[in-house]
Amino acid sequence: MSQILIIVIFIAAMYFMMIRPQQKQAKQRQQMLAQIQKGTKVVTIGGLHGIVDSLDEKIVVLDVEGVYLTFDRSAIRTVVPTETTPVVTPAAAEATEPVVEEVVEDKDVNVK
Repeated sequence: MSQILIIVIFIAAMYFMMIRPQQKQAKQRQQMLAQIQKGTKVVTIGGLHGIVDSLDEKIVVLDVEGVYLTFDRSAIRTVVPTETTPVVTPAAAEATEPVVEEVVEDKDVNVK
């Protein structure tokens, strides 16, 4: 009986450590690919940066500095965040310190 219990615990641990995180990651990727629109900045799996010019169910046309390239939608690795919505990682948030500027007045300067 205890041997069966150990096997069940091992299978449950494998599920929660390997299978479930992969399923979550796949779901996030599908949501990202579904939200792509014309004008979205993206990076392909090959590292090519471009702007989506047109897209359909399976194909995306990227504008790369005036050159139009056709890719499968699955070839898109990431969506580049826009400049209006900055992405701050927790490490970057901790590393930033408030900037304090010191104003020094020089009274010996003659202004004419």
